[in-house]
Amino acid sequence: MSFKAIDEELMSASGGFSIDQLMELAGLSVAQAVQKTYPVETYPRVLVCVGPGNNGGDGLVAARHLYHFGFKPSLYYPKQPKREPYQRLLRQCENLDIPIHNISFPMHLSASDVVVDAVFGFSFHGTVREPFVEVIQAFEETTKPVLSVDIPSGWDVEKGPVSGSSFQPHVLVSLTAPKLCANHFKGEHHYLGGRFVPPLLAKKYGFKVPLFVGSDQVVEL
Repeated sequence: MSFKAIDEELMSASGGFSIDQLMELAGLSVAQAVQKTYPVETYPRVLVCVGPGNNGGDGLVAARHLYHFGFKPSLYYPKQPKREPYQRLLRQCENLDIPIHNISFPMHLSASDVVVDAVFGFSFHGTVREPFVEVIQAFEETTKPVLSVDIPSGWDVEKGPVSGSSFQPHVLVSLTAPKLCANHFKGEHHYLGGRFVPPLLAKKYGFKVPLFVGSDQVVEL
């Protein structure tokens, strides 16, 4: 199954979605997964680690929703693209006075209760490079709960953990459909988010969309 092809079809003339819409729905589902798993009374401080691509865009949206859910989100965003929609998503966070950091990751990690891994998505290939090496290493070593968006950052989308990125997040939020690497996930909760896939598209690409309850944006698998 080609997840890139699914995204392209969703954003085609026949699919009708924009990248902004897909990020909004994906980020909302991530925020809801945090809310369902980590009560705000016990885990108020959420550090969202944001990468330079679409996975990072989902993280920016999630941070905004977490703010409105009553959490105290902050961003670690060391590599900020100057193009849209990332600049607008960042401005939305700035307008809420969400703290934005680009250095001293260990210090900000130690001051958090939960970490959202929105660094790399399914299109990432190769080895992790700066400024994210210390971030992935910290995911390996931290005792803080980590929630990964779509796939754990740095994992091979099919084979799972690789040299340099073999950490196991506590929570995985798969988007659209679980990737093959999710078979290697050994954490506590696996959610499916991204409630936007038309049944005909799911049938075309050979996967099933599970039943979402009520207005929920995630379903636990």
